[in-house]
Amino acid sequence: MDEQLVLAVDLGTSGCKTALVTRSGTVLAWAYRPVALHLLEGAGAEQVPEDWWQAFLATAREVLDNAGMPAWRVAAVCCSTQGEGTIPVDREGIPLMNAITWMDMRGAASLRKQVRGWVNVAGYDPLKLARWLRLCGGAPALSGKDPAAHMLFIRDMYPQVYQNTYKFLNVLDYLNLRLTGRFVATHDSILTSWVTDNRDVNRIRYDGKLLQASGIDAEKFPELVPCTEVIGVLRAEVANELGLQRNTAVVAGAIDNSAAAIGAGTLADGDAHLYLGTSSWIGAHVSQKKTDISAMIAAIPCAVPSKYLMMAMQTSAGNNLSFLKEKILYHQDELLREEQLPDVYKIFDRIAAKVPAGSHGLLYAPWLYGERCPVEDRSLRGGLFNLSLDHTRETVIRAILEGVALNTRWMVDPVQRFLGRKLDHLTAVGGGASSNVWCQIFADVLGQPIRQLAEPMQANAIGAAYIAFVGLRQLDFASAAAQTRYRASYQPNHVHRNLYDDCFGTFTELHRRLAPLYQRLNHQGL
Repeated sequence: MDEQLVLAVDLGTSGCKTALVTRSGTVLAWAYRPVALHLLEGAGAEQVPEDWWQAFLATAREVLDNAGMPAWRVAAVCCSTQGEGTIPVDREGIPLMNAITWMDMRGAASLRKQVRGWVNVAGYDPLKLARWLRLCGGAPALSGKDPAAHMLFIRDMYPQVYQNTYKFLNVLDYLNLRLTGRFVATHDSILTSWVTDNRDVNRIRYDGKLLQASGIDAEKFPELVPCTEVIGVLRAEVANELGLQRNTAVVAGAIDNSAAAIGAGTLADGDAHLYLGTSSWIGAHVSQKKTDISAMIAAIPCAVPSKYLMMAMQTSAGNNLSFLKEKILYHQDELLREEQLPDVYKIFDRIAAKVPAGSHGLLYAPWLYGERCPVEDRSLRGGLFNLSLDHTRETVIRAILEGVALNTRWMVDPVQRFLGRKLDHLTAVGGGASSNVWCQIFADVLGQPIRQLAEPMQANAIGAAYIAFVGLRQLDFASAAAQTRYRASYQPNHVHRNLYDDCFGTFTELHRRLAPLYQRLNHQGL
């Protein structure tokens, strides 16, 4: 009963989850609050930083109240957050505008001007590109979704905000600022600003030429710290608000992909996890920095010392289901003014389970907001293919689940080439991995076993807690991984193999044929 606990925060695009976690990875209490996403013309996507903070306070208070633990047992607070967000703050730490999120592409034009030269290779000055690849392991995304583009967008379109900016912070950095008063970035949160030398993963540092190439004043970047560093203690007003002790430590934490890899227990080189949230990715720890620029896959700094994290990210996964729920089935307009919604996602599961594999020939492309891997194309859009009067709402739901799985299969081959080995299983984490039906669909479409965590939605929070315990020197990552618990393992149904092979062939052919049309339709304003 005297075991210390961590208040672990998982702030995603859809909302904030906060958990009270033991050193053994047991979640004693858990709470969630949604956070609004504001989509703007010209491919803008913003959130209000104060909404994040209030969601954190509300969930933290609920968790602490429900657990009924004495304050002294909470040894630390540690956060895992969505990545690639940008918040300009003044010297007092006050945001000067809304946060620009990882979905925002308005900075693409400014970014392309910054990275071009007299001669260009794939849109980049070849010397700049070579330096980014050599030092960082990647390069600014021409889609404009990186902080590298966000900061240039602010510089060019909001010059007064840029002038008044003391520091540009990522989402994790902002929460840490509110918790401790320190302006810091972690080795993984700074990555997609593309200004750090990552060749020695244990000594990430700013590089003068990269800073110059960024087009952003060097003094506007925060101090760098490792993910496991204790960066301070709770500010007095935060400790008082939550009823915690003022000496409660704050550990730097990590971006969601780093935390998920730890919470999934996938610490061994090449042991991969599949994250299913608003977006999706396949991630695996590796021992060396490496980049496949053609497939947009890179090994990047992460929370585990002496390791990189291979990341292959796709833009849209669970948000296809939330789009169906919020914009189609339960959209509040003249047709529907429903106030109390049922647990729609569980109903989706029951419905999808009744529809045969292949969705009666209906195919869904899940590219609602462009794509990153295995192709970076911001013009791609979602759609149903081969829709007929024979299809129903039930068929559409199943087709959406299958479409996200087919999209993931599209990047499995480049992931395996990157790792130099075939994947023999994937560990599924994130909210989408709570769906038994979806896990089976992934097993069938990918043709490999899917391991489902005991509590897949809590993987990021558990990962953040483990980072904190490592930072407090109460645990090591190998011991943390050994504690991983699983709910089920889903084996591929080989009866469906030929069917899904055919579906995948049609899926990739659709991309090949439709990509030029999407580029023509969606070029303006992008």
